[in-house]
Amino acid sequence: QLVESGGSLVQPGGSLRLSCAASISAFRVYNMGWYRQAPGKQRELVAPLPGSGIRAEYGDSVKGRFTISRDNANRRLYLQMNNLKPEDTAVYYCNIDPAAPSWGPGTQVTVSS
Repeated sequence: QLVESGGSLVQPGGSLRLSCAASISAFRVYNMGWYRQAPGKQRELVAPLPGSGIRAEYGDSVKGRFTISRDNANRRLYLQMNNLKPEDTAVYYCNIDPAAPSWGPGTQVTVSS
């Protein structure tokens, strides 16, 4: 089970920190990732992270602004989002990477003035 939280309405240039609680046994061995789906668009992987928590990767659209991290002991995944832009507006999800068929409810991030 995956449960995302932390989404909100924020002004451009603002910051948010998303959290994901993952009820996955052996969480630490899984590559994880944050995905997002904007209205009318396909879901995309924006930030994958190996089980070790090092060597994160980022999509070009979020590179330098987003930081993914994980707490393996507590089975949590985080996404720090800075300098948010209107085009970051989407529902954000966490999942393993590659994504499993089952998704959590997601958390809505809206960037608007």
